Amino acid sequence: MSKVLVVDDDLIFRELLKEALECEGHEVISAQNGMEALSILECELPDIILLDIMMPKLDGFGLLAARKDQIPVIVISAIDNEDERIKGYELGADDFLTKPFSIKELLVRMTALQRRVELTRAENTAESDSLNSEILFDDMQYCVSIASREVVLTQTEFKLFKYLFERKGEVITKQELQRSVLQKDLGRFDRNLDMHISNTRRKLADTKLPKTLINTVRGQGYSFAS
Repeated sequence: MSKVLVVDDDLIFRELLKEALECEGHEVISAQNGMEALSILECELPDIILLDIMMPKLDGFGLLAARKDQIPVIVISAIDNEDERIKGYELGADDFLTKPFSIKELLVRMTALQRRVELTRAENTAESDSLNSEILFDDMQYCVSIASREVVLTQTEFKLFKYLFERKGEVITKQELQRSVLQKDLGRFDRNLDMHISNTRRKLADTKLPKTLINTVRGQGYSFAS
């Protein structure tokens, strides 16, 4: 069974889709626009999102651009042109299904997408396990050697990376990282910590290393892949 978030402003369509998916054993939560979906995602973690494009307040493209998660998305839209599909993919959609569609086809696509996601996660976990045993720290040069690849960091990035590595498998709150590494309290609108983490992930990716070595735990903080 999967938890599915259906985002569509058509009430009748939402209810029909909800009923069909529940008959197949899925748990379904619904939102009528992108703003409502973002609020739901603050406290819910669905396995897959079925997303319409044309909606009031915040449309599907706006939701794709605004979301912070990596939940797989299938766009379900009456709009069927190349530009819209390309824009959806560029914003992070994984698949595109044109209305009207059969429930059977939707279920097949959902299964295929979830299979790909699970395979990717397994590969990332295996790669992270291999890399974890080969990490060396140069405290003088603020350099991290991972599987014979060197990542040069700033002093703050280095300290954050090492702090998380030494506590790998644990979820470290932003407040703890802010106080222990940045030596100050976390302000309500302070994005310094997130910026340092983002820059570190970019440098990992630039060195052909997985950004998933540092994971975001929604609503809690960060963790080093264990």
